[in-house]
Amino acid sequence: MRKRSMGTPEHAVSAFLHWKQRTIHYHRIAGDAGRPCLVFLHEGLGCVAAWRAFPEVLCRRTGCRGLLFDRLGHGRSDPLTTPRDLHYLHWHARVELPALITALIPGTPHILVGHSDGGSIALIYAALQPKRLRGGITEAAHVFVEPETLAGIEAAVDAYRAGRLAGLTKYHAEKTDALFHAWADTWRSQWFRPWDITDLLPAIERPLLVIQGKQDAYASGAQVDAIVAGVSGSATPLLLDGCGHAPHRDRRAAVVKEMSDFIAALS
Repeated sequence: MRKRSMGTPEHAVSAFLHWKQRTIHYHRIAGDAGRPCLVFLHEGLGCVAAWRAFPEVLCRRTGCRGLLFDRLGHGRSDPLTTPRDLHYLHWHARVELPALITALIPGTPHILVGHSDGGSIALIYAALQPKRLRGGITEAAHVFVEPETLAGIEAAVDAYRAGRLAGLTKYHAEKTDALFHAWADTWRSQWFRPWDITDLLPAIERPLLVIQGKQDAYASGAQVDAIVAGVSGSATPLLLDGCGHAPHRDRRAAVVKEMSDFIAALS
């Protein structure tokens, strides 16, 4: 693996990691080296830039360092050329994420902050019981496919066809169309309906904060219930009213406070 700095300000550095003949874009946020590093895992159509200012706000509030990266196929990282299968989130959690952590923050205690697909990836990774993992925060994580998920994705497909999601292009450029259809077609496929990671939850021993908006168009509260009931460690549910699929955008002040308190208790 080789890293190349992009010459950004001292408090934040964007660079590229070369891994297995592919290039992954990542972003660091400075903080106290004595605290765990917050590793942010974006949603299914997200990337580093789509988090906007939230990671820096949370890192500044907690004093922690931050690490963000564009998963392959997203943002400024290389396209992911292999087709998705039933275990594509497992690959990101068991292969890509550990490789990034080993290369960029080796031997460092860390806390995962995962949104949507990133939340599911965080849970799969936590089930591996990594020694340096201190805990995890999920926002709108899925552990199985439900009707609300499919209805939300169908609405997104209609919006994409109508041009109402054209803003995705500023994040993913020429990869936008392939990324959108890989995401939507996978979740809507009959072969993906059996996807279910609840069997992994008992292996999760580290503390979790499980956040979901009450008006999430992609999931019901059954996702939170399953996570909280399924893990072996402690799990604190947080259901937010007036909040959709992106709690860190819809209810930022409340989410920053709850996440900060959780992180403070861990670190």
